[in-house]
Amino acid sequence: MGHAVLISLAGVLVLGILAQYLAWRMRIPAILPLLIIGLLVGPVSMLWMPDGGKLLNVDLIFSDRLLMAFVSLSVGIILFEGGLTLRLGEVKYLTTTVRNLLTVGVLVTFVGGSAAAYYWGGLSRELSMLFGALVTVTGPTVILPVLHNVRPRQSVATVLKWEGILIDPIGALLAVLIFEFIVAGHLNTFYSLDVLKSFVITLSVGFALGLAGGFLLVYMIRRNRVPEYLRNEVALAMVVFVFAMSELLMAESGLLATTMMGIVLANSRLEEVKNILSFKEDISIILISVLFIVLSARIDLHHIESLGVQALVVLGILVLVVRPAAVFLSTWGSSLTWRERVFIGLMGPRGIVAAAVASFFSFELVKRPEFVEGGALLFLPLTFLVIVGTVFFVGLFARPLAVLLGVVQKDPQGILIVGASEPARFLAHYLKGKVPVLLADASHANIKEARRRGLPVFHGNVLKDEEIQEMDLSEMGRLMAMTSNTEINLLAVRKFAPLFGPQRVFRLVSRREMEIEGLVLPRNILFEARADHLRLVELVRAGAPLEKMPVNSIDEYEAWLEKHPRAVPLFIERPNGKLWVICRYRLPIEPESVLIYWAPPKKGHDVEE
Repeated sequence: MGHAVLISLAGVLVLGILAQYLAWRMRIPAILPLLIIGLLVGPVSMLWMPDGGKLLNVDLIFSDRLLMAFVSLSVGIILFEGGLTLRLGEVKYLTTTVRNLLTVGVLVTFVGGSAAAYYWGGLSRELSMLFGALVTVTGPTVILPVLHNVRPRQSVATVLKWEGILIDPIGALLAVLIFEFIVAGHLNTFYSLDVLKSFVITLSVGFALGLAGGFLLVYMIRRNRVPEYLRNEVALAMVVFVFAMSELLMAESGLLATTMMGIVLANSRLEEVKNILSFKEDISIILISVLFIVLSARIDLHHIESLGVQALVVLGILVLVVRPAAVFLSTWGSSLTWRERVFIGLMGPRGIVAAAVASFFSFELVKRPEFVEGGALLFLPLTFLVIVGTVFFVGLFARPLAVLLGVVQKDPQGILIVGASEPARFLAHYLKGKVPVLLADASHANIKEARRRGLPVFHGNVLKDEEIQEMDLSEMGRLMAMTSNTEINLLAVRKFAPLFGPQRVFRLVSRREMEIEGLVLPRNILFEARADHLRLVELVRAGAPLEKMPVNSIDEYEAWLEKHPRAVPLFIERPNGKLWVICRYRLPIEPESVLIYWAPPKKGHDVEE
C-alpha cells in the first residue's frame, strides 16, 4: 500500500508538469493536456487495465474530505495570484463595462445556462440551476495566456482580464447560494430570506478579511517587519491564514477574501509585489497541474459515455448563444466597437474554479438519491465537457477570430527597452510622447530612477514566461535590448522574436564583437554597431546631444555614415511620423525623412573611441 501511494503521488505531480511542458511546446492552454492526461490515466485506462482499475488511482492519496479541503485552499491561492495582476488604473475607463459583465452578464449566463442544462442536458430543474450558476465563471488561467498570444486591443484585453479574475469568486458564491437552496429542499419565503442574508454576510466577511489581510501584509513589508528572505513565505502563510479564518467565520467566503487581498497588494506600489507574484505563479502552476490531474482522473467512464449528443448541444448554446448575449447586453452603450464586443462575446473559457467547485458539489449530490434521479451523475462530466469544449474553442479560434474581426493591434509602434540604465532612460525620455515606450529591468535602482523621471517601467525578469505574461505589451511592437550584459540581450532577442517578429527585435553590439576585425555582425545590431553599452554611457555622461537632419534616400544616408564615423545614428523619422529603429537592416528611406543621431561630444568633453 505504501508503494502504491508513493507512486500515485509522484505520478500526479510528474504528469501535471509533463502536461504543462507539452502545453508550452504546443503553444496551447495547459488545461487541455492536463484534462486529457488525467482522463487517460484515470477513467479511460479502465478499458485496457487487466483488473478493470485505473492506471492512476488518486483515491489512494486523497479521501473525499481531504480532497475537498485541498481543492478549496488551492483555488483560494490561485485567485490570490490572479488578484495580484489587477491594477485599478487599467480599468478606470471601463469600470461600467466590467461591472455590467459581473452583474448583467452573470444573470444572463445563469438563466441561459440553466435553461440549456434543463432542456438539453438531462438535468433536473434544481441541478440545472446549479449548473447555470457554475458556468458563469470563466478561466483566468486560460484567458491570460490567450491574451498574451493574440495581443488584442488594450480595451479588449483589459475587459477580458478583469472579468476573468473577478468573476470567479462571484460565480463560486452564486453557485454556493443555489447549492444551499436545492440541498435544503425548501423554497419558502422565510428560508429564501435566510439564504439571502447568509449570502450578504458571506460577501461582507470576504471583503473585510481580504482588505484587512492585504493592508496588514503591505504594512509589514513597507515597515520591514519581515526579513527579505522570508517575505514570499510570509505572504503565502498570510493568504492561507486569511482564507482559513474567512471560511471559519462564513463558509465559502475565502475565495473572495484571497482575491481582495491580492488586489490590495497589486495596487500598493510595493516593489516586493513583483517577487511575491513570481513566487505565487510558481505555486499556482503546481496547484493547477495537480488539481486537474486529480479531478479528471476521478471521473467515472460510464458517466462520460452517458452524456450523449445532447451535451454537445448544451456546449454549443453556451458558446454561441448565451455568452454572446451576456456580453452584448453588458456592453450596450459602451465605448467598445461591435467587433470588439463580438470578440469578447466568443471568449468565455471555463477553468479551474468551475472544475473544483463542480467536483465539490458532485461529492455531495451523489450521496442523495433524489439528486441521482435528477442527473447528479451527469453533473460533473457535463461540467468537464464544457471546460474542455470552451478551452478548445478559445485556443483554436481566438487568433483567427481576432484577425478576422480586426481587433488585433495593427503594426504596434511601441518600443520595449530591455534594461533601464542611463542610456536606456535617456532614449526612453526622448521617445516618450512620440511612440509608446516601456522600460523593463530587474534592477530595483534602475527602475526607481526611471520612475522618478516619469518613465513607464516594468520591474521583473523579461526572460521568464510568467513575467512576460504580466507585461502590458498591447502597444509594443519592437524590442531594443540595451543592458550591459550581452547574454541577456541575446536571450531577450530570441525570446521576443516569435512575438514581435525577427526583424523587429534589436540588441546592442558587444565590446568583443566590436574588437574582432572582419566579423560579420547580425543585421539586428542597433545603431550600425557603432556603440556598445559602455560607449553609450560615456556619451550620456559627456552631454552628447541628440541632433536631427533631413535625409531623402538610402544613398544619402550611407554617404552621411561615411562622412561622420563618430556619430551614432539612432532613428529615422518618416514623413508619416513613424520611427524606424536604425540597425544593420537596409530599408528604403522615403523623401523628407529625418535622421536622429547622437552627435559626438562637444570639444572638451570628448571620450575615447
